[in-house]
Amino acid sequence: MPEADIVLPAALWEPLGLPLLRLLAGLAAGLLLASALESLNWARFLARPARPLARAAHLSESSCAAFALSFVSPAAANSLLANAHSGGLISGRELTLANLFNSLPAYMVHTPSIFLLAWPVLGSPAVVYVGLTLLAAAARTGVTVILAAMMLPPAKAPARSVSPPKPTPAGKACPRDALKRAGRRFARRLPKLVLITVPVYALMYALQRLGQFALLQEWLAVHMAWLGFLKSEAMGVIALHLAAEFGAALGAAGFALQSGSLTPRDIVLALMVGNILSTPVRALRHQLPAYAGFFRPPLALKLILANQALRAVSMAIVAILYYWYT
Repeated sequence: MPEADIVLPAALWEPLGLPLLRLLAGLAAGLLLASALESLNWARFLARPARPLARAAHLSESSCAAFALSFVSPAAANSLLANAHSGGLISGRELTLANLFNSLPAYMVHTPSIFLLAWPVLGSPAVVYVGLTLLAAAARTGVTVILAAMMLPPAKAPARSVSPPKPTPAGKACPRDALKRAGRRFARRLPKLVLITVPVYALMYALQRLGQFALLQEWLAVHMAWLGFLKSEAMGVIALHLAAEFGAALGAAGFALQSGSLTPRDIVLALMVGNILSTPVRALRHQLPAYAGFFRPPLALKLILANQALRAVSMAIVAILYYWYT
């Protein structure tokens, strides 16, 4: 066999091993945080700021806590929801709605990095773009409140968010014992997370190397004739958004802006459209491996489809309103 056909393990470290390790580290940190919050029974304190909004949506204490936790760690919030669902504290319908309810805080976790990446390249259009995507995230949470209020019965009060820790003989919970329980829970759940996440991520990597994502991107590019309202120069920004990461699209957008071929308005619209069209690729490559670590694969796929569908619709509406009113 020719030497070029041999794939050495070392050659897989940078494209596969290192990103997978980072993903597992993030998921494990979220799982550990959620386990600690459960054992210490602190989720009820996290739930307090979100209670008025969640009460209007008929969501339980578990969903309230996950919403507040999403401002810190979306992975930990998903772990908390998964544990509540598997423990019978929330129904499958509430799980789906609670996951959508977390749209705003989950996006706000990434907002600083997106803004700091876009601002040096684009300047003021970065403010508009990030503001519009943040508005779309807020709209998703708002719509979820309305849907949940219609689809869920009023939450029972008082509601349990997590199983309370066993009291000490003195009648008070011991933090040391609670943290030991958190460690045992973490050790029990971590193997399942790894055993599911690793093969799913490896499958996504294999599909990428086999060109399946490239075929999907080409199909989307061919069927973009309806984007005639955009300048032809914007198609390069959209294509790079589909074919690569956000940074590549930013580079093309920055060049077009500096050369004067695209106005700030054109740049914002191109980035919004690219964001919407890249939804299927982003869901498969990034969200599926992360969600599969906490939820059964069919349930993970259902949550991703609901999440990404609402995301695409909200982004499209915001983009259309921006196009009409600017």
